[in-house]
Amino acid sequence: MDKKFINNLLNIFINNIIPLTEKNVSLGNKIFGAAILRKSDLSLVVSGTNNEIENPLWHGEINTIKNFYELSGKKRPNTKDCIFISSHEPCSLCLSAITWCGFNNFFFLFPYKDTSKKFNIPHDLKILKEVFNIDNGKYISKNYYWKSYNINDLINGLSIIEQKDLMPILSDINESYKILSTKYQLLKTSNKIPLK
Repeated sequence: MDKKFINNLLNIFINNIIPLTEKNVSLGNKIFGAAILRKSDLSLVVSGTNNEIENPLWHGEINTIKNFYELSGKKRPNTKDCIFISSHEPCSLCLSAITWCGFNNFFFLFPYKDTSKKFNIPHDLKILKEVFNIDNGKYISKNYYWKSYNINDLINGLSIIEQKDLMPILSDINESYKILSTKYQLLKTSNKIPLK
């Protein structure tokens, strides 16, 4: 997971996930989005974003998986041959969906702590605690089914020069999500999503 790999993930946010998220946040949806890439060449298979105003189960990851399975069999690679990336650390619903679909990995940008504190959406941590008795979102990140990776940790594992090269794009992504979060918080009172 070198600089080129991480740079590709960050560019998927800029070019694919954020534009979809901007559109759906303006409709009243949350800020979560995801994408599925081919492991072989890191090309985009499909991307998606939260669409809870249509169905409370259409979280960013779930809607992306829905888009993935709407592809014809010839266009849809095996999940084991894919990389799953998510804007935020997946909630319990999305963790289960990733597992049931057979993805053996996922990468996320914002951990639960950020989702709760920076973006004022505390439900992931609350559900993990109340339903599964998991404190602070500490599920087993490397298990029989998959391995999860925090993209920020991967960046921190690079050389200082490589980190500096990635900082402008990471800064742009962070700024985009800050703006999207503010917009969502202003619009959320008018939507009918059960857990705002």
